[in-house]
Amino acid sequence: AMGGNHTQPEFILLGITDTPWAQAPLFGLFLLIYIVTLAGNVGLMVLVWVAPSLHTPMYFFLAHFSLADVCYSTVISPKMLTDLLFGNKTISWAGCVTQFHLFALFVTAECHLLAAMAYDRHVAVCHPLLYVTVVSPRACRRLVAWSYLVASLSALVYTSCTFGGSFCGPREVDHFFCDASPVLRLACSDTRGGEVVTFALATANGLGTGAVVLLSYGRVLHAVLGTRSAPSRARAFRTCASHLVSVSVFYGTLFFTYLQPASRHGSRDKVASVFYAVVSPVLNPFIYSLRNKEVKAALGKCRRRMLNHW
Repeated sequence: AMGGNHTQPEFILLGITDTPWAQAPLFGLFLLIYIVTLAGNVGLMVLVWVAPSLHTPMYFFLAHFSLADVCYSTVISPKMLTDLLFGNKTISWAGCVTQFHLFALFVTAECHLLAAMAYDRHVAVCHPLLYVTVVSPRACRRLVAWSYLVASLSALVYTSCTFGGSFCGPREVDHFFCDASPVLRLACSDTRGGEVVTFALATANGLGTGAVVLLSYGRVLHAVLGTRSAPSRARAFRTCASHLVSVSVFYGTLFFTYLQPASRHGSRDKVASVFYAVVSPVLNPFIYSLRNKEVKAALGKCRRRMLNHW
């Protein structure tokens, strides 16, 4: 079925905008966001690794979440930045398939990691006495392994459904990376079967993990509002609120982009995609960690240790 692929083995990414004066400011903005994304997420991973006080399930999940953030923003941002800077917007067939596959893998893994993190908070707040046995190091490793396993299998299905047909005619992908719906629009074979499978699997992944997140935080808020002590109520409320902000940005824009029929897709998708592909990874380390006393304390300790070392 790959018949159309040999004649013209590359795609052209039309990018975020074709307005010439907008390219340089967008390049500056997205370069800054990408640098901060790398610094924030890699910094958090290193901190969780070196600070014994952060060797807890919550930070174990957070470190993997940061790893997924780094990976999928690296799958998208460098290519987008070079396109904005040099205006060379071609991407090879293999490059396009690889980009979409890795992107789908890490975004799906992130959905499952968000569910694991929400479940962790639920057990910590609602069943504190069972916490150590339920969320054991072994259970944490299994949850992370499950996240990557489901994500790998899902990404294989998404990729084969998206690129399995034949492509003829203009190879212009109306997006800043190789995403399913703009690529499927270029297929000249019948793609309805693949679209249905992709939509069903994306819905199962998105709504399944989204339901776990909502139920967990619902339980947490219910438990928190029932506690007598105002300070602990405020603290738990703050933690949940910041997590929910991040979750809403991520899921809201994902659902907007993927849970609608192909005919409805348009330029608004690009704006939504910028949120989960570019903005969400830069916000996460700040939302999840910089407001936490544990992270601030660990940072302070590391800083003192380094100063003493010098």
